[in-house]
Amino acid sequence: MRTRCLVAVVAGLALAVSFPEIHLYVLLPLAVATFFVATDRLPARTAWLPGLVFGAAFQISLLWWMHVVGTVPWVGLALTQTLWYGLLGAAVVPLRRLPWSPLWLAAAWVAMESLRCTWPAGGMPWGRLAYAVVDTPAEGALPFVGATGVSLVLALTGALLASAYAGAGRARVLPAVGVVVVLAVASAPVLAPTAAAYSAAETGRIEVAAVQGNVPGDGTDVLAHFRTITADHRMETERLAADVAAGRTPRPAFVVWPENSTAVDPFEDPQMRADISGAVQSIDVPILAGVVVDGGPDHVFNQGIVFDPVTGAGDRYTKWHPVPFGEYIPWRWLFGSHLAQLNHVARDMVGGTRVEPLEVAGTRVADAICFDVAYDDGIYAQVSRGGQLVVVQTSNAMFIHTSQIDQQFAISRLRAIETHRYVVVAAINGVSGVIAPDGSVVASVPSQTRRYVSSRVDLFDVVTPAVRIGPWLGRGCAALVVGGWLLALGQYRRTRGTPSASISAVSTPPADRITT
Repeated sequence: MRTRCLVAVVAGLALAVSFPEIHLYVLLPLAVATFFVATDRLPARTAWLPGLVFGAAFQISLLWWMHVVGTVPWVGLALTQTLWYGLLGAAVVPLRRLPWSPLWLAAAWVAMESLRCTWPAGGMPWGRLAYAVVDTPAEGALPFVGATGVSLVLALTGALLASAYAGAGRARVLPAVGVVVVLAVASAPVLAPTAAAYSAAETGRIEVAAVQGNVPGDGTDVLAHFRTITADHRMETERLAADVAAGRTPRPAFVVWPENSTAVDPFEDPQMRADISGAVQSIDVPILAGVVVDGGPDHVFNQGIVFDPVTGAGDRYTKWHPVPFGEYIPWRWLFGSHLAQLNHVARDMVGGTRVEPLEVAGTRVADAICFDVAYDDGIYAQVSRGGQLVVVQTSNAMFIHTSQIDQQFAISRLRAIETHRYVVVAAINGVSGVIAPDGSVVASVPSQTRRYVSSRVDLFDVVTPAVRIGPWLGRGCAALVVGGWLLALGQYRRTRGTPSASISAVSTPPADRITT
């Protein structure tokens, strides 16, 4: 077992470096394969252990950027996510006995990813296999099968490699042609779309600008400089207006300000209200601003609000997925009075439920605030209901010196490919930019600079297959796993003739190619 756990550590670290900023993508299928090998031929009562070790190595290293918030939040989140990999190690034991077992194992991996994206406390999608595929051949599959579908194919690739390894152990040799066949079969669903890239006709074209006002000092403390930050966004918008007036920059249809561009309620604070109003009047087009809005003594809202030069504040989107223990305290009755670090979250941020896109200057805009971009639900809902353009309003200031910035921007690029939409990212101090539907970066602003970015973007009405099937694929994998457990239980009962046997008791012979 010690050897298995050591192998699991190496595999977990290999999976972590498959993601940006290191992005050694070639290691990803090998890491998944090693997970399945390390947990192979063990009963469920012990298979969870190498799975848990794999998950800890993967999540603790992948989420290293969380350490800037504090050791307790970083380790706490990583260990919570780790539990899912231990559960997966035990859950696949009965599925290994079924015909076509690699398919069952891949479905189990995706079911696990889907569940940990929702629970506990809203889940955490970071580390889905698909989030490592931008700038790789696999990205071509995104508009066809979505992030969940790409994760399924990558998990299947790993499961097939593990199966080939196990077969080689029994045969004592794996011919070279066998390796080629396994890799060809595994990679075909991912590589096939590159032969016929997804395309659609645009239905319009507009100019859009995003303002990055920057954060003073080392760039990490928004609350210490909140008035300066809003004032800087106003001044940069006024510079954009001057460039428009001088003919140096085309007039945008609207301007995007990032999350936390106003960190206090402008409807209650006269200075904040004046800064926004002044910026809107200077550019004379709507501004979609990231605004914190009071919700009473116990609650607060993180919203994108459209400020029109004529009608004022109008349409708004509320962040769907506030960060647990950062923007709200789940089970406050349990944690709030015992962990002093949580006292700074005096009011809980309330999540939104809006499914319709925003109306901004005649354009239907699908909005996502910060970590919302990592979740499928909000973006899929708005795009499927007519969103022609995706906007990501984000702060991430406390993570500006970490790999989180690169990882989130890669997810934004994935959303562009998956939805076949332009994506406009407005970050408070980086990285802001405009992303084309093929994932390429049309224009960007360097981190920790005060600057605007302006670009002409196409609008699209088409709904990609990825958006249509996305919500159902993860649920289907979960249902498939449950069905597989029932099949395995029936098979076990027929074989053993013991109706009282449980799935957890199913085990395989201890013989194995990894010393236990």
